Amino acid sequence: MQVFHRSLDISHFSKSLTASLCVNSCFHVQCFLCKLRTHQWCFILFNVLLFHALLFGADFVEEYLLQPTPAVYTDASVVSVREKARKLDLSNARENISHMYPLSNTDFCTNADIFLLTIVFSLPENITIRETVRKTWANQTLIQGFPVQTLFFVGLGQSSPVQEALKRESDSNGDLVQVPSVPESSLHASKKRTLLALQWIITFCPLARFVLLTDDTVFVNLPAIGRYLLGLHRNPEDHYLGRVIQNDSPNRNPNTPTYLSPAFYPDKFLPDYCDGTAYILSQDVVRKVYVASELVLAPVPVDVFVGLCAKKAGVTPTHSARFSGERHIRYNTCCYRYIFSSAGMGSSELERVWEDLREKGKRGTTRH
Repeated sequence: MQVFHRSLDISHFSKSLTASLCVNSCFHVQCFLCKLRTHQWCFILFNVLLFHALLFGADFVEEYLLQPTPAVYTDASVVSVREKARKLDLSNARENISHMYPLSNTDFCTNADIFLLTIVFSLPENITIRETVRKTWANQTLIQGFPVQTLFFVGLGQSSPVQEALKRESDSNGDLVQVPSVPESSLHASKKRTLLALQWIITFCPLARFVLLTDDTVFVNLPAIGRYLLGLHRNPEDHYLGRVIQNDSPNRNPNTPTYLSPAFYPDKFLPDYCDGTAYILSQDVVRKVYVASELVLAPVPVDVFVGLCAKKAGVTPTHSARFSGERHIRYNTCCYRYIFSSAGMGSSELERVWEDLREKGKRGTTRH
């Protein structure tokens, strides 16, 4: 059951209950309740409990069933990847690495112990949507007193005017990193872009505790994500959090770019991985995925690629139904205060949603 369906059900239930109470006077309601027998009270209580179980139970069960089991590292290659990641230090290569990025913004994390760093992948020409993101969900630097930052990763401009506009945007906002890229239609482009982002994080923002990777068409609920991460009681390592895809079959069609032959990948299913529209890695997993990427040669989509790298590093993804995955969640105030992400957001819709959330948030604060 989707989140917005649950929110609508609650709304309809509340309206029906209110209408019923308006029809009957308080006196008659009280008399009616007083006359109920024990078995009738039990019946009402059972139905109330059943209603809430059906309303919220699906997500709870789903998250429980998809929780990772404690890992035991018996594979020597997994131990090797984890040890290399632990020792990985790119600080001595900062200057050389900075030259790889036409716009490197190497001082973005200087003297900042960032709790959550959000990486937003964006096309060079998407200037309007980036500005909208800056004015809406990315327009915050603290969550319960903990620093958060948002950084945009873009490819090379396809023309001089676009490149000049990107330079002006970077100078004005200070939140842009440009990566050298192959054409966006290439399967290799997304992997390269992601690995360059991970390399930049390890080199120039190694103190960021968590990293959220998403794109500019996704609504992200940073306060809800921040509260969730602050409430974690697990070991602060090995966090790979998102909407987990299970039992996804490898592509066996030889006429497609993502073809995986049985000889190259004999397993019936791909490893569990997080949908690529929005997912979170702890800093240690950023390093582990980066190190393990050298061992993963399969021609797969980038989210599957990250999942394969995580498996090589002994990291199991954690599922949360509060990530929408590739789905667009129809707007509802209560729903959007609860979910972590909603895909397929255009600039105008994002502005409307954010303005409504702000207005209703102010009203709620005033009441209290």
